[in-house]
Amino acid sequence: MSAQVSPIDEVKSTPWSGGKSPFDVEYGKMMMWFFLLSDAFTFSSLLISYGALRFSAASWPAPDLVFQSIPLTSVEHGAPLVFVGLMTFILILSSVTMVLAVEAGHRMAKKEVLWWMVATIIGGFTFLGCQALEWTHLHHEGFWWGSIPNAEELKHLFKGGKEVTYGTYAQQFANLFFTITGFHGFHVFSGVVINIIITINVLVGTYAKRGSYLMVEKVGLYWHFVDLVWVFVFTFFYLV
Repeated sequence: MSAQVSPIDEVKSTPWSGGKSPFDVEYGKMMMWFFLLSDAFTFSSLLISYGALRFSAASWPAPDLVFQSIPLTSVEHGAPLVFVGLMTFILILSSVTMVLAVEAGHRMAKKEVLWWMVATIIGGFTFLGCQALEWTHLHHEGFWWGSIPNAEELKHLFKGGKEVTYGTYAQQFANLFFTITGFHGFHVFSGVVINIIITINVLVGTYAKRGSYLMVEKVGLYWHFVDLVWVFVFTFFYLV
C-alpha cells in the first residue's frame, strides 16, 4: 500500500516552485503588479509633495491662466486647458486601443493585435509630441527648472495674494511641473519603446508560436497604469 502524498508535499516544477501560486495569477503578471505598486508609491510621493506646497501657499499660479494657449497656432489666450484636454483624450484613446489589442490576443487574432498595437504606439508618440510642444511653449514664456517669467508677466498668472510672494510660488510650481510631468513622460516613452518591442514580436509570430499573447496583456497593465497616473497629474496641475 503506497503512501499518499498531500498537495503541500508535492514537488513543484512551476516558476513559483515554493507552493501554490497565490491569487492564481501567472508569475510574470504578478511581478508586473508588484512593479506598478512600487511605481505608484513614487508618483504618490511626488503628487503629495506638490499638494502640500500648493495648499500651504498663500497664492499659486492659476492653471486657467498658465495653460490658456494652443502651441503652433495663433491662439495665445482664451483657450484654457484646450490643448492639455486634447493630450488627455489622445492618451486615453491609446488605452482603449491597448484594450482592443489584449482582447484580440485572447482570440489569437494576430493581425488585429498588430494593428491595435501600432495604433497604441502612434497614440503614445502623439502624446509625447504634444507634451514636447507644451514644454517648449512654457520655456518660451519663461518657465523652466530654476527659471520663471519676469515680475510683470507673473502678475497676470495669479489670482489674489501678495505680489512679493509670486516669484517664490511660481518657481516651486515650475520645478514641480517639469519634474512630475517629465517623470510621467519618461514612463510614456518607456512604454512606447516596450510596445514597439512587443509589436515586433507579434509581427514575427513569437507569441503565435507560444500559443499565447500574455506578454501583450502584461505590457497593457503598464500602459493602463501610465494613463491612470496622467489622470491624477492632470487633476493636480491643470484643474486644482
